[in-house]
Amino acid sequence: MQITYHQPHVLLLDEPSNHLDMDAVDALIEGLTIYKGGVLMVSHDQWLIEATMNELWMCEGGRIDVFHGSFDDYKKRLRSA
Repeated sequence: MQITYHQPHVLLLDEPSNHLDMDAVDALIEGLTIYKGGVLMVSHDQWLIEATMNELWMCEGGRIDVFHGSFDDYKKRLRSA
């Protein structure tokens, strides 16, 4: 994670909570919530997403759009499709 020492404006995170214990996930959430730049994160960890997101984006039909709703609303949409 040496890149964080160079004060990037955007972090790209792919499943950052994989292989972390709960204490490490909590520390990651704390760090992401105080981070001043943008974060683009791909994750299946609902706890991590809900604790850190400002926007939820949905990939569907070759497009990426902002999803207006909660993570639970997103899961309901997936089940009904």
